[in-house]
Amino acid sequence: MSASDISTAAIIGTGTIGASWASLFLAKDLTVRCHDPSADAEKQTRAFVERAWSALGQLGAVPPLEQAQARLSFHTTAEAAVEGADFVQENTPETLEIKRRVLAEIEAGLDPDALIASSTSGLMPSAMQEAMTRPDRFLVGHPFNPPHLLPLVEVVGGRLTSEQSITRAMAFYTRMGKRAIHIRKEINGHVANRLQAALWREAVYLAAEGVASVADIDAAVASGPGLRWALMGPHLTLHLAGGEGGMAHFVDHLGPAFSAWWDELGAPSLDAGTRALLVAGVDEAVGGQTVDALAARRDEALITLLRSIKTLS
Repeated sequence: MSASDISTAAIIGTGTIGASWASLFLAKDLTVRCHDPSADAEKQTRAFVERAWSALGQLGAVPPLEQAQARLSFHTTAEAAVEGADFVQENTPETLEIKRRVLAEIEAGLDPDALIASSTSGLMPSAMQEAMTRPDRFLVGHPFNPPHLLPLVEVVGGRLTSEQSITRAMAFYTRMGKRAIHIRKEINGHVANRLQAALWREAVYLAAEGVASVADIDAAVASGPGLRWALMGPHLTLHLAGGEGGMAHFVDHLGPAFSAWWDELGAPSLDAGTRALLVAGVDEAVGGQTVDALAARRDEALITLLRSIKTLS
């Protein structure tokens, strides 16, 4: 089966990530079969889809919401949910034992040619697939939150994953409108989270050292390099900074300065004092706004940004 033939997806675990994946797949005209042990999972997922539909519609054509909801179903077990599915997106808790148990349940009901992808943000696919009967079709498909808006998905194969499965998964995610990148080597946190962790590590250090407030450190990213990073990554950004000589000129002239800064980067500890400093700093920055309100503002701005970026591609 090719990626273009995938018409039914199973979502195992419909928390924030799973519900977001379900919204995207429905917007792309797939039939979506779900399982989650929570008693109100179906109600919450359908509400999530309804909230997400306006945003998805601003990014591209979507079918009527009623038709999409009719293609969404819930099932009492993972084995039942994956029946007839061509692709499975697993989003269960970040515990290896839970993942392995759920993967066994998935395999028990899954068609032989179907792919299985895990949204895990840090677990190694080789460890997850060890006990599988068909480990060749298993891989990591790690999104960035929220998956129905942010294009990135990191595709990581394990030791026993076939190249064909990687190719099919990359093609499927691309068809879903994602920017799929192939992580060629297993590493804790994959790529995007490691980059995020590296930046946050220095941000925490600067706050703990009293160099600037939490709010001003955030502003230093959001109002400066973060705007450029939304358009291109650090390498291309610095390639442009090198002018006509590009990256070669940049490394020759500013490389020594960056090397010196690397030597001075901090190694903070998230101890009680640092935790209190960060919590107080964020509380002051948000000014009493709820997490839901902040997320809604973020998503509204993301839609505007994504639409603007699309005109550049």
